[in-house]
Amino acid sequence: MLSINSQWILCPLCGNKTRNKIREDTVLKNYPLYCPKCRQETLIEVENLQVTVIKEPDAQTQSR
Repeated sequence: MLSINSQWILCPLCGNKTRNKIREDTVLKNYPLYCPKCRQETLIEVENLQVTVIKEPDAQTQSR
């Protein structure tokens, strides 16, 4: 049987385990990761067990 490496996704803000697990073949795009400890939600992308935080652009006011 082929063993696939898997690991818990860690919160990019506080470093604790979240409730999500990823495998080597997991691909996530624009995934809202919620941390139960710090109660923050962060947008991430995952590919090849590499987690990347997506920076959201700040909202800008409309000019007239």
